[in-house]
Amino acid sequence: MAQLTALISVSDKTGIVDFAKALHALNVRLLSTGGTAKLLADAGLPVTEVAQHTGFPEMLDGRVKTLHPKIHGGLLARRDLPEHVAAIQQHGIDTIDILAVNLYPFEATVAKPGCTLEDAIENIDIGGPAMVRSAAKNWKDVTVLTDASQYAQVLEELKADGKTSDKTRFAASVAAFNRIAQYDAAISNYLSARLDDGTQAEYPAQMNSSFIKVQDLRYGENSHQTAALYRDLYPAPGSLVTGKQLQGKELSYNNIADADAAWECVKSFDTPACVIVKHANPCGVAVAANAADAYAKAFKTDPTSAFGGIIAFNREVDRAAAELVSKQFVEVLMAPSFSAEARAIFASKANVRLLEIALPAGGARPWDQGRNAQDVKRVGSGLLVQTADNHFLTKADLKVVTTLQPTAQQLDDLMFAWTVGQYVKSNAIVFCAGGMTLGVGAGQMSRIDSARIASIKAENAGLSLTGSAVASDAFFPFRDGLDVLADAGAACVIQPGGSMRDEEVIAAANERGIAMVFTGVRHFRH
Repeated sequence: MAQLTALISVSDKTGIVDFAKALHALNVRLLSTGGTAKLLADAGLPVTEVAQHTGFPEMLDGRVKTLHPKIHGGLLARRDLPEHVAAIQQHGIDTIDILAVNLYPFEATVAKPGCTLEDAIENIDIGGPAMVRSAAKNWKDVTVLTDASQYAQVLEELKADGKTSDKTRFAASVAAFNRIAQYDAAISNYLSARLDDGTQAEYPAQMNSSFIKVQDLRYGENSHQTAALYRDLYPAPGSLVTGKQLQGKELSYNNIADADAAWECVKSFDTPACVIVKHANPCGVAVAANAADAYAKAFKTDPTSAFGGIIAFNREVDRAAAELVSKQFVEVLMAPSFSAEARAIFASKANVRLLEIALPAGGARPWDQGRNAQDVKRVGSGLLVQTADNHFLTKADLKVVTTLQPTAQQLDDLMFAWTVGQYVKSNAIVFCAGGMTLGVGAGQMSRIDSARIASIKAENAGLSLTGSAVASDAFFPFRDGLDVLADAGAACVIQPGGSMRDEEVIAAANERGIAMVFTGVRHFRH
């Protein structure tokens, strides 16, 4: 068998020396460029520099070094076509069988604070993508590697068979074209956002996104729709797609959508919390000293809706919590971890989906690092893109607008209600007390209807609203909504303010003996 040749030219040198040593041990000839060649030579490996191979020196500060017929001819020549073989022999071109290239770190460069246009431009790779495309196009003859994670599989096959398999080469080719697409998208996004004054626009003139398919789904929202789940190229730590399914049936489209709503909500609390979601809305939320107590309180809000719901915890599910949850029908159960006793309890419930999702540390509030920076909504032939609603309210931000001042306990309840309300579909009204939801009104066309529904929900659950705290995700356009809350027993209200009739609503609160605070921000959630 003819000796194989590998061309190695990497910016990220992770694992490259060991890879090259293994290739050399397999009698693979090594070609390399610049810093990579020096690294391999310093490791005692016999390596031929590309300039020596092509007979043409690197020039223009390294901008031109691999853009040469001896490189691209060696990559693109088809070994099964006699005319290709004859052509490269005529011109003294050797075939290149393995290409290991990762590109200039453009994405990392532009992510640095203070990155200049000059820095960005100099980190746009030209020769690397050109070689990768050539090798990927000729995948039947060339193995192209664009990530260190691919090295081990290639070495294994070379040791076993002296060559790589068709399956491996094709998969590597697809990965290579995907990497080039991602790279070009990053360049386009950066340059498209460049403004005349040298600053970067928040939204580029052209938006290019890259997503990786996680899995095909059985169907979409309804059985006649097809569906699949994709993740960001670099998913945020603590996001739903980083989770591991421990048991249960395959997740459905609706499972995933509801699970995301529950997980994002439960991450908002820094004390043990439980969130139960049904049809994308929290139907029960509570905080307590431990997971079991939090669940018990959350379940009380709306036991009927909790049936077949999605449940999320921000603490480990232990035996006590598992024993309680296992008494109800649950579709998906999420937590940072599950104790061995909890796993054993659910082992007999084969259809229950258990998701383990690690919570990230740090951020402006607990686990804030795991949140999306942007929200995207598909519209006819277009996209709506906005920064995500990650506003964090503190007690210091509140403005008391009524004569009656909220007590310390009421302030705690108001803050809890406001946090829950952020995850309830508009128009949203949330009654709370003692660290638990009492009634939730969601997704109605009028705010007064949401208020009525929330009070009806509480009555159906046998929960008293006397002395409760209420959050409204947007202002009250008229006093009638506030009157419904007062009639139900509310003692204090948190709302954004900003209505033309704020004074009328404030006067109504004073009249009804309700303490009311304004936040200055709203939380519409459509």
